[in-house]
Amino acid sequence: MNKHHEPTGPADEQQITLRGPAELADALPYMMGFHPNDSIVLVALHGTRGRFGGRLRLGIPRSPREWSPVAQQLAECLIEGSERRGSRPDGVVVFLCQDPAEGETSHRVMERLRPLAQRLRTACGTFDVPVYEAICISDGRFWSYCCPDSRCCPPEGDVLALPGTSVMAAAAAYAGIQVRGTLRQMEARLEPMATASTADQEKALDAAGAALVPRILDGEGRQQVATETLALARRLMKRIAEIPRPGGWAETDVADDRLITHDEAAAVVLGLQDRETRDRAAEWMEGAEADPALRLWRALSRRCVGPYSEHAAAPLTLAGWVAWSSGDEPGARVALGRALLVDPEYVFARLLHQACNEGLDPEALRSCLRKEHGSGASAAAREKGERPRRPRSQRVRPPAGKKRLPPAGTRPEKSVAGNRGRGSRRSGQRGTRSGR
Repeated sequence: MNKHHEPTGPADEQQITLRGPAELADALPYMMGFHPNDSIVLVALHGTRGRFGGRLRLGIPRSPREWSPVAQQLAECLIEGSERRGSRPDGVVVFLCQDPAEGETSHRVMERLRPLAQRLRTACGTFDVPVYEAICISDGRFWSYCCPDSRCCPPEGDVLALPGTSVMAAAAAYAGIQVRGTLRQMEARLEPMATASTADQEKALDAAGAALVPRILDGEGRQQVATETLALARRLMKRIAEIPRPGGWAETDVADDRLITHDEAAAVVLGLQDRETRDRAAEWMEGAEADPALRLWRALSRRCVGPYSEHAAAPLTLAGWVAWSSGDEPGARVALGRALLVDPEYVFARLLHQACNEGLDPEALRSCLRKEHGSGASAAAREKGERPRRPRSQRVRPPAGKKRLPPAGTRPEKSVAGNRGRGSRRSGQRGTRSGR
């Protein structure tokens, strides 16, 4: 379960009037860009007409003991974030989205989450911001925690509108807004592959680690590995770009996986653990390079299997960066959230995640990358494997022990989900991690 904040900027200026819990529930995936499974979603409202403002998503904590501190922090994050963007919310809408567990009914889910809804209402109230509506969505039905009228909000819940039949669906289609499926489906595109070839990929990563790590730890060899890594990544991008998309995203992912051998994936994944190599790969963020780069980073994320799961932080962060740079904020937040899932201390992912969540313009970072790694002498030097500037020390470090994880409900820049140990890596075989 993801436990990271995902606020967004103000909604578009197009005027759409939503009346009642039914239309609010139907509008949620269009506001987020996906169906948020297992999620708390808070939406800020502004003005007398209740204009949508910032949105914030967090995975529902498994333990009810976490609900009170999480609710307080979510309310603070949404309200203070809105104030930083220039306008304090006049109200909030709360959504709790969770499908039933095995043997559980959707009505039972609604009742089980009722105390969480109340804690969120109370937390917003401590900031003098009322919750105008709190809605539970489960298994195709919805309930209002605020409306006492059984004529419009019956105890057994109401069925969600058929997809594509509502006013919000029509407006979203007109505006070109796409719903990318469920959050779970979007995350699955980035998870380690679980196929018959998983063991072969792990062996390839072992071999690449044994061959590349000693060279990376050597000053001169490190530059050669960087040059080889970037050259191989470019060849893979060219290979991906030359193959037409076979259909939907699932078919595209399968086709991309088939284009990359285990050894090629292992070599690039290990090479990207060097921070400067990763930063140079981040240049491929726009124009004709963006789409094949994004597909490559997703494919490499799926190749980080077994004890190499933490190595996915680099390609996942690059995938998030390219998605954000290309205007796909939902996809960017999912990829960056996944990077923080596998390594909560990965600095590049934390910074990008926070910037994306605060609604900053990625052009500022694009300009920095163009300036630092643009054309001219620097580019020519890189093509020859030379360094246009002095190397920084302490850039590569060996695997460490387990990290101490922050408590649940941590702020975006310290987002966590899950506990992974590094102790299972064998020295010299499981690769190396950069200084990030």
